[in-house]
Amino acid sequence: MKSCWRIVLGILLCSQLALAATTPPPKHKSLYDYSLVGFDGKEIALSGYKGKVVLIVNLASKSIYSNQIAALEELQKTYADKGLILIGIPSSDFGNEELPDNSAIQKYYKETAHISFPVVSKACVRGKDAIPLVHFLTDPKEGTAGGDIHWNFTKFLIDREGKPVLRFEADSDPADPEFRVKLEQVLNGTYKKKEGGGKEDNAPSGDDDDDGG
Repeated sequence: MKSCWRIVLGILLCSQLALAATTPPPKHKSLYDYSLVGFDGKEIALSGYKGKVVLIVNLASKSIYSNQIAALEELQKTYADKGLILIGIPSSDFGNEELPDNSAIQKYYKETAHISFPVVSKACVRGKDAIPLVHFLTDPKEGTAGGDIHWNFTKFLIDREGKPVLRFEADSDPADPEFRVKLEQVLNGTYKKKEGGGKEDNAPSGDDDDDGG
């Protein structure tokens, strides 16, 4: 009887080992596994941007870095036909420098800043309460180096396969030629992500005059 049980257990063990050998490894996540919320409260599936190079920026209309908005809009106009799409995520997490409600935010970016790229509903981008997309972008394995977002106007560049490849901190100006060089490399597929996450810029800017108290 004991011999029979040993045979049965042996067969079960072999079956489990065979199953483990044929089970594919877990698939890494991409931008396309996430969504954002529009001003109308409807979900925006980022899978709709497959094949695009996406630049995601956490916006704050009252930040000293808000002068970058015009440069971001210029990038959208210049590189749209090459597959670039910008997405702005307004947030008050740093210095409370975004407008208080979505209606005011929508009006500002449409009527005052005159931007053509998508801006979504106000969201949390800091710490454990950050939206899932931000956790993905800042993940040391799936995203880019640099850890949590440190300040307004942090920029994440995602390649055509939905993988984050570059991170630019607040003081990296989209109007700078070096910024455009990196962007063009991602657009034409020649950029190679660095070991450690692809952080290409200056130190975090959390102790500057943009803290609003």
